[in-house]
Amino acid sequence: MQLYNTLSAEERAELIDQAGKQRLTLSFYAYAKIENPQQFRNDLFLAWNKLDALGRIYVAQEGINAQMSVSADNFEAFRETLEVYDFMKGIRLNVAVEQDDHSFLKLTIKVRHKIVADGLNDATFDVTKKGIHLKAKEFNKILEDPNTIVVDFRNHYESEVGHFKGAITPDVETFRESLPIINEQLKDFKETKNLVMYCTGGIRCEKASAYYKHQGFKNVYQLEGGIINYAKQIKEEGLESKFIGKNFVFDNRLGERITDDIISQCHQCGKPCDNHTNCINDGCHLLFIQCDDCKAVMENCCSTECLEITHLPLAEQIQLRKGKQVGNKIFRKGKSEKLKFKNSGVLTDEPLDIISKTKDIRQKINAKTKDKKVLVGKAEHYFVKAQVGLFVVENQEINIGDTIVITGPTTGKEELILEKMLVNGKEVAQAKPGDKITFQVPFRIRLSDKLFKIVK
Repeated sequence: MQLYNTLSAEERAELIDQAGKQRLTLSFYAYAKIENPQQFRNDLFLAWNKLDALGRIYVAQEGINAQMSVSADNFEAFRETLEVYDFMKGIRLNVAVEQDDHSFLKLTIKVRHKIVADGLNDATFDVTKKGIHLKAKEFNKILEDPNTIVVDFRNHYESEVGHFKGAITPDVETFRESLPIINEQLKDFKETKNLVMYCTGGIRCEKASAYYKHQGFKNVYQLEGGIINYAKQIKEEGLESKFIGKNFVFDNRLGERITDDIISQCHQCGKPCDNHTNCINDGCHLLFIQCDDCKAVMENCCSTECLEITHLPLAEQIQLRKGKQVGNKIFRKGKSEKLKFKNSGVLTDEPLDIISKTKDIRQKINAKTKDKKVLVGKAEHYFVKAQVGLFVVENQEINIGDTIVITGPTTGKEELILEKMLVNGKEVAQAKPGDKITFQVPFRIRLSDKLFKIVK
């Protein structure tokens, strides 16, 4: 009986690409009393592994919190696995605004003490006694009431790239830090103000709304389904977006765009930018905002120190990490003295820039496209200063004018038109299996990346 992953992220990514089928990124949560979380976890893994469902899921005695990637072909079968449980019948599934087949590359289900760590130790607190849920239209209306206070219950690195206009954006790294801060700030308004809150998908502000009702606040409201559901509703109903910028998400995409406004800056040069990345140094992994220019110069590193380390032989890098915490154990979310243009706390509601509407050679693939993707080869090297990629052609011929796709766990999925290439050092129009080709690539690629071409 298989209860854990047996494939690496790279192996899973390759299988997804070879299958060439659309996947849906979605999230959901439910607060409920689960008697045996471990058995519940095992049952879910067995059911979802059969459906090739991937994601990061936490279960606890208080419920379930899930962010997942599901094959579109298996969507209804996946929903049926939820309907088995009374507390998940009719559950809302928040489908992502922007799709990426590589949003999750493993199925990880963990048993936790709580699905949302709150730091509370109060036996009288009942998380099911929540505030009033508001749909997008109702939420927009209450925001216009001068008697309303709106609070962002996400962390500083999330609100920095996007938030509701006029919201209080606490300078915190964890949800548990927000609760006492907001309680202290608003203690004089418990009976007089509308306390309105929001988060990414609803799970954090649902617990927060119950907490503040428990603390004596009279008029407590929350955005139903969070920013993800809000974005869907304003699009369907033609409503004005009171949210500005980008919605940070906890998968490989690291964000989905809600409006064209850019309200944050590259943490290294200060240029308007809202693209998060992780420092590529395995001994750092700092989460920060980095523009394409800085990404090319700094090679996806947060500092010159990390850049120098990545150029050392692998054995020396491992030696430097000995005795230190590595990987996600030291994962720091945008807090470093090296980041000159980091903003948190009180944030601007004014855009610094608007994303370009001009057609770039690099484009995201439309998730609904019916074009077939065929594997051509793999990346072998990237020449940073020249912005040139070297690939080995393995399976198919490739021609000037082909639409190609470069994919990888870190790179994501990027599409461009092949306008010029060198084949074994010479400029020609066609390459065949066994050839080595180089061409301009306006973004960093890695050895784990695969090269595909689109077949109409």
